[in-house]
Amino acid sequence: MRPLLIVLALLLANAAADCDVLQDLCVADLSSEVKINGYTCKNAATVTPNDFFFAALANPSPINNNTLGIVVTLGNVEKVPGFNMLGISVARIDYAPGGINPPHSHPRASEVIFVLEGELEVGFITTANVLMAKQIKKGEVFVFPKGLLHYQKNIGKGPAAVIAAFNSHLPGTQSVASSLFSATPALPDNVLAKAFHIATPEAENIKSRFAPK
Repeated sequence: MRPLLIVLALLLANAAADCDVLQDLCVADLSSEVKINGYTCKNAATVTPNDFFFAALANPSPINNNTLGIVVTLGNVEKVPGFNMLGISVARIDYAPGGINPPHSHPRASEVIFVLEGELEVGFITTANVLMAKQIKKGEVFVFPKGLLHYQKNIGKGPAAVIAAFNSHLPGTQSVASSLFSATPALPDNVLAKAFHIATPEAENIKSRFAPK
């Protein structure tokens, strides 16, 4: 398992979406208010091995009172400052039985997932509205191209988990439902109603379900 994950990380690094660095290290100075295309570099004298270390993917995260039945543990530049400008980041996704990572996209990165356990239905939609879907299981890999809408659903009887790798230190995530129905300021109800061929009160009702509790 570990050799495969290393290979995936190397492949993503070689196809990095982020800018190339011009020095050995550019560990993110997360306290700096200056943002260019990434974070400014912290003083090299203050860099430590912990800037390149992340242990949070080692174990499953508890899924408590979660309507989607998933937990996403992100390991991007905001968690691992050493990722800054390297064009890589990682995540772990844990799924309860029936859990779903709903349609979303990553505007700045492609994504590859490696199944740690369980069985998933996964897929993405092309700009020609073609669904590319497949069932995958432990030890298998699936790729979601940059910027395309995609999803995952646990179709097994037990929990499932994947490790995801991205070719950006900060890939970003935009969920279709929450972006449309919980934007601030709110998207006009009549726009949503017309787009989804529903009545305006229905749009208002859906918005209410996404309101902060």
